[in-house]
Amino acid sequence: MEDTPLVKGEIISSQTCISDKKMIHELEQKGYGEIEKKKLFLKQFETLYLLYAKRLILKKGKKQIDFNSFMSLCQKTDPEILTQFLIYRDLRNRGYVVKDGFGFGSDFRVYERGDFGVKGAKFLIFGLNEGQQEKMGNLQKKIEEITQMGKEPIIAVIERRGEIIYYKINRMNFYENKARLEESFHL
Repeated sequence: MEDTPLVKGEIISSQTCISDKKMIHELEQKGYGEIEKKKLFLKQFETLYLLYAKRLILKKGKKQIDFNSFMSLCQKTDPEILTQFLIYRDLRNRGYVVKDGFGFGSDFRVYERGDFGVKGAKFLIFGLNEGQQEKMGNLQKKIEEITQMGKEPIIAVIERRGEIIYYKINRMNFYENKARLEESFHL
């Protein structure tokens, strides 16, 4: 993280905008944000990460916004932002380039180390908080679609203490076992 330059950004309609051309190039090379009209726009979790790492000076008008203020602002519109930030921070700290997911209910696309800009994302990450429920049918459908694309689906579970455990998941089949079901109910 130390090699990421100190960046100045401005909040424009709930997004962080970076205007400095040199900073845009530096950040884009490291996998941050999306370029639009010669400016770089950061996602909320990217902004939070750079604020947390003290690599971003964020302003809204003339007022400087700190990490806690921006987190409170984000939580008003996105109840999942803390989960996304924790996963994003963990993956970035492990040296991965992380972009937002593109469907299938995934939170993030994650590139193998050294592959960003060269190859597509290898992993699609789903974030779940400990105790959160997910329907097996929905999960199975997502897994099938992701594996058909040649990507590896991974579930990131955030424990109550804030630790993140990653589970690589594969295609699964569930079969109804009518014989055993009838036997256990003596039908």
